[in-house]
Formats: sequence, structure tokens, C-alpha cells
Amino acid sequence: MASCYTGSILHVDLSKRELQVELPPEEFYRKYGGGSAMGLTYLLKGIHTKIDAFSPENILTLFTGLPTGLPISGQSRLCANALSPLTGAIGDGQAGGFFPAALKFAGFDGIVVRGCSDKPVYLYIKDGEAELRDASHLWGRTTGEVEDTLRSELGGGKMEILQIGPAGERLVRYACIINMKNRANGRTGMGAVMGSKRLKAVVVQGNRKIDPADKSGIFALQKEGMGRIEQAAKWLALHGTANVVTPQHLAGTLPTCNYNMGQFTDFESLSGEVMSDTILKERDTCFSCLVRCKRVVETEFAGRKVFPEYGGPEYETLATFGSYCGIADLSAVSLANQICNMYGLDTISCGATIAFAMECFENGLLTLEETGGIDLRFGNAEAMIAVLDQIVARQGLGDLLAEGSERAAQKIGRNASEYLITSKGQEAPAHMPQAKRTLGLIYSVNPFGADHMSSEHDPAYELPGDSRQLGQLAELGLSDPQPKYSLSEEKVRFAYLTELVYSACDSYCLCQFVWGPGWQPYGPQEMLRMLQAATGWDITINEILDVGARRLNMMRQFNARQGMGRKQDNLPRKYLRPLQGTGPTAGVALDAQEYERAKDQYFKLAGWDVASGNPTQTRLAELGLEWTAD
Repeated sequence: MASCYTGSILHVDLSKRELQVELPPEEFYRKYGGGSAMGLTYLLKGIHTKIDAFSPENILTLFTGLPTGLPISGQSRLCANALSPLTGAIGDGQAGGFFPAALKFAGFDGIVVRGCSDKPVYLYIKDGEAELRDASHLWGRTTGEVEDTLRSELGGGKMEILQIGPAGERLVRYACIINMKNRANGRTGMGAVMGSKRLKAVVVQGNRKIDPADKSGIFALQKEGMGRIEQAAKWLALHGTANVVTPQHLAGTLPTCNYNMGQFTDFESLSGEVMSDTILKERDTCFSCLVRCKRVVETEFAGRKVFPEYGGPEYETLATFGSYCGIADLSAVSLANQICNMYGLDTISCGATIAFAMECFENGLLTLEETGGIDLRFGNAEAMIAVLDQIVARQGLGDLLAEGSERAAQKIGRNASEYLITSKGQEAPAHMPQAKRTLGLIYSVNPFGADHMSSEHDPAYELPGDSRQLGQLAELGLSDPQPKYSLSEEKVRFAYLTELVYSACDSYCLCQFVWGPGWQPYGPQEMLRMLQAATGWDITINEILDVGARRLNMMRQFNARQGMGRKQDNLPRKYLRPLQGTGPTAGVALDAQEYERAKDQYFKLAGWDVASGNPTQTRLAELGLEWTAD
């Protein structure tokens, strides 16, 4: 019988240098779908008490999803999970590229990594066989150097490499995992966990066929996708995510000078249109995806070249290293993006942490002596690059900022915490809840901290509304679009239901630029058709939502074991102060009491205890997760 999954999961114990293969039953795949949900089963069964993220007791999971490797757009995704060294909560990061599909072709649906090696190693997987190899000669080298070295040593050919850079080795708390030199499992510091285990890389090769139960059904959806992508995602193909710089500025939601304003005077210089007209070299894509949204740029800044192999900046990077820092130089931001990809850093947390340091400097909380003579003011591109160089080396001020902005604020003291834009210790992405009110709710309750890819954004469900988006939302029972800037009970329901869909996407490992509840080319009904064709199972929409709910409930259960609950579901105080500048959001601030009421409603919808924010026994039983309460 055709199968869209391999049925094999590789377990790696680095302390014992043991490799074992698990063959889970079909029920396991249907219940969890893959990705974060599947990885969380191993974390919850293997970590029972509060531990340190850099302890050998931490477990790192790398999982694909049921559709990964199929010939359809938006399926080649990999989820990384572990206890986060940045937040102390569950860690979660997703990446695209060709590695996810290649892992399936090499014979495994996922990898569970335990323990810690006594020396640097890499994991080599070929056609279902795996071994650990010495990586001492790779330690300390950048992602480009490691990729070139391994391809040469292993004889070239068709292979994909997942790795950490020197930032992960040096335990920068927001270090990420990189594949293709430019695709990142970016958020929550999963690269630092991998570095703490001295696992430098995972190399995969293989030719296993991934066959859907209904090939014609998959091919029909991919054919439909040509028109759907042209209609719904043409802007992504044309200018990538950089296309939203201008709309964000016009809406007053382009975070500027560390979230003090929502408009950036020099926004045009960072726009997708300018990138396309100046430094864009080509567009790139992920395995079997028609969108081709990835940017590839070539330029230079301050005598340092920016090479195409490291891709190009996405919207979040353009904002965090650009408008967050008051910097309008596209080449400087592109160089910052390259440094992050070379050394393995989350561009969101890194750029936001530098912006935080800039505000501290401008307010006298950091001195020239503490910055090593760097004039760390908003708008100083050379200073931004200089501090970034310090972070990846963990030298000077960079050693402090490598801890993330919240820990840095604690060490700086005085009123430095007033300049934070963190939730659960994770720096906020470039979407402002001052206008997108439900995002503020999700930033606060999301188990792994502030995240812009965990629910649909408010404009999709606000008047006057887009008929296509509203049509797809109606499939979830959302048919009452709300006024702009509202945080009504209906908007909270919108946030929760779309969060379930996105959570399911992160379990099935589907790209949210292609699959989702709102503007995407494929909506809930197409997701249902695709999963039915892939598996041959009689899946329903409710079953998809339950997969998403299991992931969220397991994440909250994991956090509860680490001593976290509603008390940690907070928004930064900066959001409660009126925005400066001009534009639609100038003078706007969030209301703390309004968000407390919204959290009450959200917890009731989720079936969680309102006082603690933790899942109830009843809700766990409904989802077949009673075992997580042990």
C-alpha cells in the first residue's frame, strides 16, 4: 500500500553514541500528524521535571509531516522542538527548503536527539542507515564553509545538510538551525540546544519514494495551485515578503526605533520594489513549490560583500535590522542577514535585541565604554553591524546581548526593562498589536512566546473585508467580520480558531504561505482534500483542528512542568504606552484590562483553567492526552 510517511523514526543518544529506529503504528501518525505535535510526545515522555535547556537531559526533536516530500506546493517543512534556552518554555522553530523532503527520501520521518556528545559530531543518514561521524574539523566554521566541506568529503551528489553555525556552538540563546545556508528553524534558540549537544550537522541522502494514497488527487490539487497561487500569492512571487514593508508603513504597523513608532520615514528604501529594482539577483523556492518567494541578493556594505548563497532578507529581517534600528540602508540589512545565516542566528530576536540596546544607549543606560566605543544610536548602520559581529563572537557587549534582550535588561538594571518588546522572553516580530489587536492576545498566550505565524492577522476578519478571505474563514464558522482595531468576543474566537488551523499546519508541516484559513491559495477544504489524498484516511475538518489543539495543549502541559502558566502570559509594558510619531497608530496604546478579559475568554474557548491557563483534565481527555498529566 502506498504511504506518504516512511514509518521510521530515528533515535540518537549522543551520550551513549547509540542509534535506534522506532516503527510507530499508523494510529500514532494519524493522531499527531508529524511536526511539532509528534515531537512533543517525546519531550513530554522524556522530560518530567524542570531542567536547564543546556542540560544533556534536554531533548531535541526534528520532524517532518505527513505530506512532506509530496509533489505539491508548501509541504517541505521541518519542525524543531526542545526546551528553549531563550524563554525557559517550550521551544519551536520551523524551516522550509529541500532538507525536510530529503530527510523523508533518506528513510525517516523524524529524529529524536538525546544526551550530549563528548566531542563535535555530525549525523550522516543514507538510504535508511545512520551513523555518527567526527565533526571536530567543522567546529567553529560558518555554514557556507561546512556545507562546502561536507559536500566535498562525501563525494558531492544529491544531499541536504542541516547544521548550526558558530553562534549555536557558543550558545547564543537565539541561535538557529540552518539548511541550504539560508533557511532557518529560526525562533526560540533551537540552534543553541543543538550546539549544547555538540551536534554540528545532519546530512541526508536517499532515494526513497514517497507515494500518496491517491496520486491523481495530489496532482489535481497541484494543477489547481497554478491558478490559485497566481491569484492569491502573486505578490509573494513578485517581491517576496518584502512586499509588505510599504503596506505596513501605511497602516502604521511598521515597528520603528524599537517599537516606539509605527511608521518609518525611509520605509521605501527597504521595500520589496526597491530590492527587486536594485540588489535582487534571482528568486528561490522550496522542494516542489510553485510560489518561489525566497529572495537571493548580491550587494556590499562597508567593503564587505553580500553573496547570493546566503539568500536575502525577508520582511521580518528588513524590519528588525532596518526600521527597528532606524536604519534605511538595504545593503547593510542584507549584510546583517548574511551574517545571521553564516553564523546561525534568528534575525528577529537578534535585530530586536540590538534595537533594544540602541534605545538603552540613547537613554544613557549603556555608555561608550560599555559598547567598546561603538556609537550605538538609532540609524547607525555601521554600529549595528559592529555589535552583530560582537554577538556572533560573544565578545564585548555582544556577550551580554547574546543572552537575549530580557536577560540583558536584568543585568543592565535601572529601567531597562521598560524598553523590552518581549513575551515569555522572546522578542516580538514586526507586526504590531496596536493595530492588530488579536495578535497581542496571541503574543501573550502563545506557548513559545511572541509569534506572528501562530494565528491569522486581524485584517482578514475586519470590515469591509475581502470576499475570498471571508469565504475561507466561513468554512471555520467565522462569518461575522468585525470593526477595525476591535478585540471583541468574536475577534477572540477568530484568533483561537485560526490558531488551531495554524497549529495543525505546524503539525502536518505545511507552509502558511500556501495553506491556511484566510488569504492563502489553499484553504481548509483544500487542506482536507490534500490530507485525504495523501493518507487515504477519512479525515474531517474537525480532526484537523484536533491535531492543532493537541499540539497547543501539549505545549501548555510542557510549560506547566517548567513552572509556567497564566502569570507568564503577559504583554510588554511598552505596548501599554501611546505610540509616538505620526500616522494611523500614533497615540494608540493597548488596554491591559481589555487583554485580561480577552485571555479569560480565550482560555474558556481552549478548555483551559482560567486562573492558571493550564489545560483541564476534561480537555485533555477529549483529545486523548490524559497521559500528559502523569
